[in-house]
Amino acid sequence: MRLDTLARFLDGAVRVPGTNIRFGADALLNLIPGVGTLTSKGMSAYLIWEARRLGVPMSTLLRMMGNVGVDFVISAIPLVGWVGDVFYRSNLRNMDLLRRHLDKAHPVPNRFQR
Repeated sequence: MRLDTLARFLDGAVRVPGTNIRFGADALLNLIPGVGTLTSKGMSAYLIWEARRLGVPMSTLLRMMGNVGVDFVISAIPLVGWVGDVFYRSNLRNMDLLRRHLDKAHPVPNRFQR
């Protein structure tokens, strides 16, 4: 799913060698003051826009917006925000919310059940 790919690109594209720590374009873009933050949050807004098009209820969309809002606040703090972006992965959280909605709204039957 292209939205999964975008979320992984933003939040977990690169693994720090020798650790399980991952970061993505969101953390890197936030190193560029102003423009980088707006670019990364714009891509996050795209995920929410697509979730709305897929029929996600408003309560879930508000949670998704809250995740991006928390990420934005963390990103706004110099130095601390850059580290926070590595550990608070709003886009992967939002994809989890979207996936849960889609699994509930459109369950896939298990053809091997008896």
